[in-house]
Amino acid sequence: MSLIHLRATCGGMRTMKTVFGRLILLSLLSATALASDLSDDTYSRWVDEDGRITLPRDFRSQWIHLGSWLVDDAAAPGYGLHDVYTQQESVAYYRAKGEFPDGAILVKEVRAVASGPKTTGHAQWAGNPLIWFVMVKDATQRRFQGSPHWGLGWGWSLYEAADPGKNVSTGHQASCLACHTPAKETDWVFIEGYPTLLNPGSP
Repeated sequence: MSLIHLRATCGGMRTMKTVFGRLILLSLLSATALASDLSDDTYSRWVDEDGRITLPRDFRSQWIHLGSWLVDDAAAPGYGLHDVYTQQESVAYYRAKGEFPDGAILVKEVRAVASGPKTTGHAQWAGNPLIWFVMVKDATQRRFQGSPHWGLGWGWSLYEAADPGKNVSTGHQASCLACHTPAKETDWVFIEGYPTLLNPGSP
């Protein structure tokens, strides 16, 4: 390889590294800007001035599906098919920075497990809705101090199908932490069940 060729090759590699670095920086800046808008939107639309959280509507058609869990034991406290959704901005931010942005909302919809024979074999699918569990990220961990529904960097709420407008949780410590404690090291969220966050390059 000639000296001129070597210099050209090295120069090209430096250029590629520079371009790649700029793309990463732009991605981070873009994610940060999206997160700022997301926080404003969340705390003006879904959380009132007293910290009461509203169950978002149309999340199935408007938001991104993160993943599903199945607890098919009808006697278990988590019985049902669990589908989890969040805003597009939350996904972009998490992929860029590895954490949820301020204002991220996670909606877990738990449905009964329907089942029966199909041409592909015995199948199970989502039946009627049972509950919705909603978490709202409070990255500052300073909002609504003293509220039992806010703590550990999140707002926590639980809604039943009989009355989706009423938060039936008595507080995050009493109603939520028993299930979420195993996920303490991943910001209280069971990340392993969400391929949309973990495998951004997959189809």
